[in-house]
Amino acid sequence: MAERMKGLLPLAIAVAVVAFIYVELALNFTFHWATDGDLGNGLSLPKNFHFAAPAAFVAWALFFVLGGDGTAARRVSIGSVFGCSAALALFVFVTVTKGLPDFWTISLGVAVLAGILVILGGLGEWFVIPVTFATFASCLFWWIATGLDGWADLGGGVGNSVQALGKPATAGAGAFGGVISTPYGWVAVNVFVTLMVGVLCGLASARLAAVLTPKPATTRAPDPGGAAPAH
Repeated sequence: MAERMKGLLPLAIAVAVVAFIYVELALNFTFHWATDGDLGNGLSLPKNFHFAAPAAFVAWALFFVLGGDGTAARRVSIGSVFGCSAALALFVFVTVTKGLPDFWTISLGVAVLAGILVILGGLGEWFVIPVTFATFASCLFWWIATGLDGWADLGGGVGNSVQALGKPATAGAGAFGGVISTPYGWVAVNVFVTLMVGVLCGLASARLAAVLTPKPATTRAPDPGGAAPAH
């Protein structure tokens, strides 16, 4: 076990370094750099486009599960396209049917789209069903976390301003007073972009781990063309 842990040390260092850089950049971008106004607590209101920070780790994990190479990166990228597109279709369906206060429209939409994603697995080995499920779920998670925009009138993404957040009647009850309230279209875009960043993090950590891994010592083979030993 000790040898196995020692062998994982270069990868562990690489993942830690890349994870620190990613989280630092993603959160600063979302709450400090690309924003829509000062919240008065040292943070700012994120724009509709921001990083769904946890989603990158989903893609990163999928990248390693599938082999941690270029083929894995392509498969995760393709799965992200299908998963996020399915999520966007769900959001549109929910917006059209308006199921408030019931959740049957969400349940029905998820059921139908999950079945479609499974059937599409017959397209070829490049279509990895678990990847589409994981990326679809990432969008669904971020949609719920940012206000379920489209599920109800005046839901997430409406009144998303510093002034609205300053009023108890319009501010959300979540972290920072419901700061991340995002229109559903941007939810799909944000998660997809973040998933692609996760793929890049996977590639970067794999490359850095290869650099950090000690190269095995090589022994010089005897020269077959050398002089024959004396008798």
